[in-house]
Amino acid sequence: MTELTSAFSLSRRDDGIAILTMDVPGESMNTLKTEFAEQIAAQLDEIEKDTTIKGLVLASGKPSSFVAGADISMLAACQSADDAEALSRAGQQMFKRIEDMKIPVVAAIHGPALGGGLELALCCHYRICSLDDKTVMGLPEVQLGLLPGSGGTQRLPKLIGIQKAMTMMLTGKQLRAKQAKKDGLVDDAVPLSILLDVAVQFAKKHKPKRQPPKLNLVGQALERTPFGRNFLFNQARKQTRSKTRGNYPAPERIIDCIEAGANASRGYELEARHFGHLVMTPESKQLRNIFFATTEMKKETGVEGVKPAKVQKAAVLGGGLMGGGIAFVTSSKAGLPVRIKDIRSEGIANAMKYSYDLLIKKVKRRFMRKSEMQKQLSLLTGSTDYSGFADVDVVIEAVFEDLKLKQQMVADIETNAKKDTIFATNTSSIPIGQIAEQAARPEQVIGLHYFSPVDKMPLAEVIPHAGTSADTISTTVDLARKQGKTPIVVKDGAGFYVNRILAPYMNEAACVLLAGEPIEQIDQALLNFGFPVGPMKLLDEVGIDIGAKIAPILVAELGERFRAPDAFDKLLADDRKGKKNKRGLYKYSGKKPGKEVDDSVYSLLGISPSQKFSHDQIAERCALLMLNEAALCLAEQVIRSPRDGDIGAIFGIGFPPFLGGPFRYMDSLGINHVVARLEHYQGLYGDKFSPAPLLKEMAEQQKSFYA
Repeated sequence: MTELTSAFSLSRRDDGIAILTMDVPGESMNTLKTEFAEQIAAQLDEIEKDTTIKGLVLASGKPSSFVAGADISMLAACQSADDAEALSRAGQQMFKRIEDMKIPVVAAIHGPALGGGLELALCCHYRICSLDDKTVMGLPEVQLGLLPGSGGTQRLPKLIGIQKAMTMMLTGKQLRAKQAKKDGLVDDAVPLSILLDVAVQFAKKHKPKRQPPKLNLVGQALERTPFGRNFLFNQARKQTRSKTRGNYPAPERIIDCIEAGANASRGYELEARHFGHLVMTPESKQLRNIFFATTEMKKETGVEGVKPAKVQKAAVLGGGLMGGGIAFVTSSKAGLPVRIKDIRSEGIANAMKYSYDLLIKKVKRRFMRKSEMQKQLSLLTGSTDYSGFADVDVVIEAVFEDLKLKQQMVADIETNAKKDTIFATNTSSIPIGQIAEQAARPEQVIGLHYFSPVDKMPLAEVIPHAGTSADTISTTVDLARKQGKTPIVVKDGAGFYVNRILAPYMNEAACVLLAGEPIEQIDQALLNFGFPVGPMKLLDEVGIDIGAKIAPILVAELGERFRAPDAFDKLLADDRKGKKNKRGLYKYSGKKPGKEVDDSVYSLLGISPSQKFSHDQIAERCALLMLNEAALCLAEQVIRSPRDGDIGAIFGIGFPPFLGGPFRYMDSLGINHVVARLEHYQGLYGDKFSPAPLLKEMAEQQKSFYA
């Protein structure tokens, strides 16, 4: 059996300082793996035996990462909570050994130091980081339904204070170099060129006698008195429960561990035990599935074996909210020059202001230098004609949802741009084949559907029509990824995937409303289920008029089950478009705009509201139609796989991540159960609940979507 190449190498300097370099063979980022425990132990044995070593610097051999965290895949080998707890204890013991070393140990951090990587740095006596943009520090385990299991819940609060540490762990917030220095997380932040030199100087010092973190008077009262700590942790639990609604167990366990450490009552022991328990929860398993799925997707091109073409310049048609957002992610994330065209110069100004407003916030928060902001803004130029389009590689169209207008845009680009320019349309509902119908080069027309707000929503649907070339698909997928999006390739057709599964869910919520259920009850039911926003609130946010426009397109292509209730017409007749014109289902004036229901809606719809259904019943009715439509989409090859369907629903409409997406959720319920519940509601409310043939077939054959 061949011996594993060690990820660690030790070099000694003439001045008595040793450098322990971590460089995991064959990987672009360092991650901590179970098998490294022996390798690290062997290196520490050697260092402790060598009396000439007076100080130690831990550094990375990777050009752009310190340690990006622990290797999550090792958790899959855990058969029980005890197995996972043992992993945590092993990590704690290894880091305790480093902390207890007689010589000073310094972490020289360049690039991401996340999760186990930051926990490794925390057990060192000093931390020095580079001022590079790549350098970020954080404990994001909560995003995987876990907690920091190698001492992070104990060491971080002692270093930077309970409140700051709790915020970092409960949100997964990452600190850049200057903020880390200000908060006391690192001892110095220096240019990369002198990082190692400065770390060596710190290694020549004595081990520090750390003072408690500096706190203002309120901070001292909250963190350094038993009464204050009790109040602080009670408030933290209260706020956490109101956000998670009990759907995510990790945040409360994190608070438990921090509290135990603050009260000096076996914090490390509790951390290992809670870590072990969380690893085995269904919530963490689903969140880790999402992590693996998105990691896998990053390696894929749009069409297997077809490499994307290099995009050097892009253009955006339309300076509205979508156009402004698309221009922003193309220039700031993909780093491309963007030409914005609008029929009005005000439209161009608005699109540029979109980028300015987002970037100036970063400057004010010191996430970005003003010079960097100016550099990014200089990538944006605008025009009311097609000047500057001759050398554009991709044009992204974000004009009104009007077929003739979009077809005209295709013709204009074919006249004014290069022969190989890709035309990507951001339509949310019009089939791409129709937009490409009159194109001279239909193989270069594709759908690229973003979600609003573009700068925040992580998904992009890439929609080839029957004639789109493989080169166009791969190039568009690559561009979307460079814009910071997770792209899924979906088949052309009304609603594509995300809007198609959203429509029946929204329609059913409207049916529940018309049956007399109060608006806030419907929204609360789906918030408790795990959606980030209730369907009634979402209708106001997206625009009631948008919902009314999409519905007929879906009905025409997919049938009566997509017919929206007449309520939408009544709302629009009363000029209720939602948040955009401050008239919708919610009130947008007064002290709590958008928080209180506008009761006048009930008389307009001829309803006397009274609660008839439980939250579970409401959530089940609405969610089942989304699940059923997702199964129909898979059967019709609208999506390529259950994985793409799960990621699309989570990243596109906020399907509860802890449930893993529609397909993993159906697997966890059991396909038999899903079919039985659909048939139950079919008996009550008609054929819109008729189970997808695929589901009936799977139930008969005892199959699941994932092996």
